[in-house]
Amino acid sequence: MASQLEALVSRVAELDAKLASDITLQLKHAARDKEFGLVFNRHLPEMVELYGRAVRRGDKVRVIGEQQLYIVKLIRGRGSERVAELMSATAEPREVPVTELVVIADFDDPVYPGLRSTGRIERGGDKPFHTVINAENFHALRALQFSHHGKVDCIYIDPPYNTGAKDWKYNNDYVDGEDAYRHSKWLSFMERRLIEAKGLLNPNKSALIVTIDEKEVHRLGLLLGQVFPTATIQMVSIAINPSGVSRKREFRRSDEYAFFVLIGDAEIAPQPLGEEWGFESKPLYWRGLQRAGSNSLREDRPNLFYPIYVREDGTIHSFGESIPATDTSPFSLKIPEGCVAVLPFNSHGKAARWQLSRVAAEQAMSGGFLKTGTYRGENTTFKYLAKGERDKLISGVFGEIRRDSSGVVDMKEAEIQPSIPLTQWDVAAHNASAYGTPLLTKLIPGRKFPFPKSLYAVEDCLRFVISDNPNAVVLDFFGGSGTTAHAVMRLNRQDGGRRQAIIVTNNEVSAEEQKALRAQGLKPGDEDWEKWGICEYITKPRIAAAVNGVDHTGAPLKGDYAYWDKFPLAEGFSDNVEFFDLTYEDAERVGLGHAYEAVSPLLWMRAGATGERIDIAEGFAVTDTYAVLFNPDRWKPFTTALRGKDIRCVYVVTDTDAVFNSVKEHMPVGADTVRLYEDFLSTFKFTTGS
Repeated sequence: MASQLEALVSRVAELDAKLASDITLQLKHAARDKEFGLVFNRHLPEMVELYGRAVRRGDKVRVIGEQQLYIVKLIRGRGSERVAELMSATAEPREVPVTELVVIADFDDPVYPGLRSTGRIERGGDKPFHTVINAENFHALRALQFSHHGKVDCIYIDPPYNTGAKDWKYNNDYVDGEDAYRHSKWLSFMERRLIEAKGLLNPNKSALIVTIDEKEVHRLGLLLGQVFPTATIQMVSIAINPSGVSRKREFRRSDEYAFFVLIGDAEIAPQPLGEEWGFESKPLYWRGLQRAGSNSLREDRPNLFYPIYVREDGTIHSFGESIPATDTSPFSLKIPEGCVAVLPFNSHGKAARWQLSRVAAEQAMSGGFLKTGTYRGENTTFKYLAKGERDKLISGVFGEIRRDSSGVVDMKEAEIQPSIPLTQWDVAAHNASAYGTPLLTKLIPGRKFPFPKSLYAVEDCLRFVISDNPNAVVLDFFGGSGTTAHAVMRLNRQDGGRRQAIIVTNNEVSAEEQKALRAQGLKPGDEDWEKWGICEYITKPRIAAAVNGVDHTGAPLKGDYAYWDKFPLAEGFSDNVEFFDLTYEDAERVGLGHAYEAVSPLLWMRAGATGERIDIAEGFAVTDTYAVLFNPDRWKPFTTALRGKDIRCVYVVTDTDAVFNSVKEHMPVGADTVRLYEDFLSTFKFTTGS
């Protein structure tokens, strides 16, 4: 059977090599699938419309607004009068103005991405820039393979839930509930992106968080298990709407699910959770020094029967030696002047014992861990902190240790101990109807976005996996309204961190908006179309408002943040953000160095997205974090310029291995030395999407 299929594919290859390659790939998938695990139809690779990409001879294109695919046979004319001759195996040839065409790329076609800056905000001094990328997320993930392969500490995504309500596209068509293949299309869509995401995550320690509802939760769980077979995977249920979302003739949905995929050494970090999580602040536990209950008498531990000498002001003067069992009342004691001797006797008047030996009691007192109760002469009582409580104090679990004037620990109540919650989260601040849409309305008044997450629910998800990493890189490639970037900024403010968010979102309009815009004669790529897209209309203004403390009209934000650290929205954040559009470059122009301006943001991001960016290609240039040698003949002054700098990345522009290796020998130890443009282009020659 296999040999017959191979023979048939060989015959197809004589007519269409690309089609034969696609068939071979699908046959491999079919052979790999087993009767166990998640089995689904892997659809032909998705296609994306590359608006802004110049149309060239040989390109695969569509006429804007149509679905038929064509190949550009020839382009005639100049400027706005350029006309393309189109051909297709399934349609008649035709001629169309180039301005009416959009280039199409399959997801298994190599693309050569660049970035074009569309604005920046600088309020964070030398902190790394958060980046917001307007792009089809699969291609953005491919671009990030160059800048962030194996460097991402956490990915948080809220992908389409595939409810059947046209909330996502496959091959430029919105998928609705009538599509018989919507589940397998969704799985194909997700698998391609999760495979790319896997390459970006730090294999030694990182986490992936994926939220979903009941429509795809089980399929997603199986898919995550297949893509990340060695990871620890756990799911939590998060109450997001106390009143519930109506389901016709079904239970009202009040929660959603979050998968935590822990890679390498990643683990859930305990947090100081408050009453809203069901945890309460507990007082520091001072135990009575006199033993009670079993084994509490003098004869049980004779060495623990000794006097404690107390001054009349209630302070401890000293501790006496253990009284031998042969010494009975009245005891022969040498009581210091101005003191009384306190011995342990129970309520029945029988000789008892202390919890600590004399030496241990002295050590406890010197550390401030033993104190007197109310002074009552010979009946004075004592309290102490057991070793477990002391260890917590010393390790900082209860916060900064406070003492009284005599050095005794003086803390009426301990801070809440860090804890790991249950897998069911019912926290008021996670309510999306209270802290999703209402907050977004304050940030971008008059603008609507469907079902934004509670800022605080996202913040808490991130907190459990990156609170111990103040320099974490956090990626969200289903960026939506930008909640993840907002949450990262809040975490940074809480602990002084320098975490960096990378947000990828497209500029699509909804199915209803698309219909209305087409009725006006508009098409994707038109300014009056693009201004209504998610990135331009929602994401960018939301993030700008959060950072600057003013909305898109320039008015100061009203209200306060309502969780963990509470402060006015109008304060904004001390953070830097840059906004980009993904561009599609010609490999030949990149190789010749003619597209450096588009490549330079990715070089900067690979070096940490901090400080100055090298945007002009002349001779050589050096910043505090990276450097570019455009002319290898100048390697000596270039090397001199690198001295004394903490350079993370060095980029060397050369066509030959020999020159690159020679220059590399003189680069700083530990620097990531990259050959341009060969290393850059090779990242994108092959794709990993299935």
